Amino acid sequence: MSPRRPIPLATRRRPSGLLLICLAGIAWGTIGPAVQLAHRPSGLSPSLLGSYRAAAAALALLVAALVAGRLRECWVLGRANPGRAVAVGSLTAVFQFFFFLAVVWAGVSVGTVVALGLAPVLLLVLKSVRSRALPRPGALATVAVALAGLCLVSLAGAEVSAAPHPVPGILAALVSGTGFALAADAAVPMARVLDPFALTVITMVLAAACLVPAGLVLAWVNAEPLGTTDAGSWWLVIYLGVVTMALAYGLFYAGLRTTSSANAVVATLLEPATAVLIAVLFLGDEPTVASTMGFLMIIAAIATLGRGPGTARARGRDAEIKVPD
Repeated sequence: MSPRRPIPLATRRRPSGLLLICLAGIAWGTIGPAVQLAHRPSGLSPSLLGSYRAAAAALALLVAALVAGRLRECWVLGRANPGRAVAVGSLTAVFQFFFFLAVVWAGVSVGTVVALGLAPVLLLVLKSVRSRALPRPGALATVAVALAGLCLVSLAGAEVSAAPHPVPGILAALVSGTGFALAADAAVPMARVLDPFALTVITMVLAAACLVPAGLVLAWVNAEPLGTTDAGSWWLVIYLGVVTMALAYGLFYAGLRTTSSANAVVATLLEPATAVLIAVLFLGDEPTVASTMGFLMIIAAIATLGRGPGTARARGRDAEIKVPD
């Protein structure tokens, strides 16, 4: 197997990477409506649906790797980088598991704002600590506009009654946002030297190994049903696994090859914006002035990404990733 070398910084095209991440964000934006449609007839909890989603994604990716004759390659690459692979996979599992808990306990709106809003702030702080310099005014403005748009999109029309356990829910959202930020940051060096497909197989299988038992145990403790006879719900689970996890994370990792983790996390705020758009177009929700303004603010913030000074050099971090011969 010939090594895949990092892409020279001079030849990287940020807009193409951002476009892939935006597509991933759009795919993630369909998770909420799909989970809602599957939960109603099946009675399966959102967290258990998330676990089955991870299982479907891992199975689809393993079958694809087997058909493509790349299963051994994925195994070798994973064993060559066990620490970082486990970190990305487990942090992704932490993000997803606690996000589902957050939206159940604190409500969809509050859980989304806290979890997805915390991630870009943490990465901005992390970048400042590493560079020992304050963030650029442009970067601060972009994050501020994006977060303001997120709040308007997510909290417009939110009901307090939708939060049965607000304090644990907010704590879960904080854990989820931290996991998302650290997973994206840890994935950047691997994404820049490994094939996106192999990276997706490795990390999603590891994430599923964490999510599936956690979801099953939580459902058992809460005396929730572990299965359903509703065929439509299982088709939605397959959609959630194949499209919103396997495909979306493949797009996300491909985009990280040429995009910083901070910009990537801001771009993924298209997720709640897409969910609101779907609710308006297909679920009969009435658009509000606040949600419309928030949607436009998120789009405006994403449009500014990739401009100005380039991202910090990643040569030293790339060198940490091993690509076997």
